[in-house]
Amino acid sequence: MTTYAVTGASGQLGRKIVHALLDLHLSPFDVIALARDTDKVEDLAALGVRTRVADYDQPETLEAALEGVDRLVLVSGSEVGKRAAQHQAVIAAAEKAGVQRIAYTSILKADTSTLGLAPEHVSTEQALAASSIETVLLRNSWYTENYTAQIPGYLERGAIIGAAGDAALSTATRDDFAEAAAAAITADDVKPVYELAGTTFTFPELATAISAATGKDVAYTNVTVEELTAGMVAAGMDEGTAGFWASIDASIAQGDLYTESTDLAELIGREPTSLDAAIKAAL
Repeated sequence: MTTYAVTGASGQLGRKIVHALLDLHLSPFDVIALARDTDKVEDLAALGVRTRVADYDQPETLEAALEGVDRLVLVSGSEVGKRAAQHQAVIAAAEKAGVQRIAYTSILKADTSTLGLAPEHVSTEQALAASSIETVLLRNSWYTENYTAQIPGYLERGAIIGAAGDAALSTATRDDFAEAAAAAITADDVKPVYELAGTTFTFPELATAISAATGKDVAYTNVTVEELTAGMVAAGMDEGTAGFWASIDASIAQGDLYTESTDLAELIGREPTSLDAAIKAAL
């Protein structure tokens, strides 16, 4: 039997990927949840999933964690600035452990994106290409939840404030991305690269959809990147973090989070979750 492992299994996406694998009727014993703190994945252990300690910052934990693993979903780390080295440590340990396939959660159009997050993903993609392991790049776009989670704030202000103008972006829910990862790691035949996103909308369309779902008026207010940064700082965010998040809208304006790819629908075998459905779920 094939043994599957998922890194970052205590996180929002990693946990959902483990559940998605179980939804494919894999034996829980054939799935290993890897986490820095296994106490945080006790809910998965209760389902029969094996759990092991795997700390990106402690390479000595990684080879033991990957012992006997055939296929690995490498969920990108959350610590921006440290991820390239962390991911390379996992790849090196996977080679030593004899892992046969890695599916890595990269970012949409990583090799051309202007997003500040892209360089670490590109570095990881290059490390995977230099390895001896079969690689599947899951280039995930933005989570729809990045916006639906902000609905209470949008309603309080009566506005979505951004700097992307009328540019379109393509997103998908974590559930859809998790289902795609499970499909890609278990399939017999896969492509080397998947550009993954489901629903496409503009910020004005997002405002209209939220208004329709809640019965409360929400409008989109477009500002400059500098004005958006200043607004975040005024709200209490430090300048560096504010500038980083504001720069994402600048990348959206350039089309970096827009795609016409149907890879997600093809991987999961259905239409991805719509924006309206995601909004209703959030409410």
